[in-house]
Amino acid sequence: MKFGLTPWRPASVSSWDPFEEMRHMQGRLNRLFGEGETKSEMIDIDTLSPLIDIKEKDDNIVVTTDLPGVDKKDINIDIRDNRVWISANTHKESEDEKEGYLMRERTYSRFSRAFSLPSAVNEDAASAKLEDGVLTITLPKAEIEDKHRIMIE
Repeated sequence: MKFGLTPWRPASVSSWDPFEEMRHMQGRLNRLFGEGETKSEMIDIDTLSPLIDIKEKDDNIVVTTDLPGVDKKDINIDIRDNRVWISANTHKESEDEKEGYLMRERTYSRFSRAFSLPSAVNEDAASAKLEDGVLTITLPKAEIEDKHRIMIE
């Protein structure tokens, strides 16, 4: 079928799952824009995807993103082939006892984001800091070797 449209079948009307349709649509959009990830790196539907800012400053690319309530030990940053993966897991517990009642709450949050960089970077010289819930990653641009011109005989 052309253009990736889902074929309609009368028998499938009663078992139609809108969330499954959204997952298929997201997969098609990822393939269209070259943002596909391997199966082990797929993001669950309950994972938060924080917004990012990417700026070119002098000889660096600076990436900032908000990760509220996340401790720096819970953040994982991977850089490979001009692509950055940021992920974090948080777990908080609170306990409150009032008038004979005991209340315990547990909160879990997952953050995950992957994106391509606008230019080549030196992965080994990258640095990151977390301040007031804002993660800042500084990536020095890689020096691109001069192209060698080949003369045609």
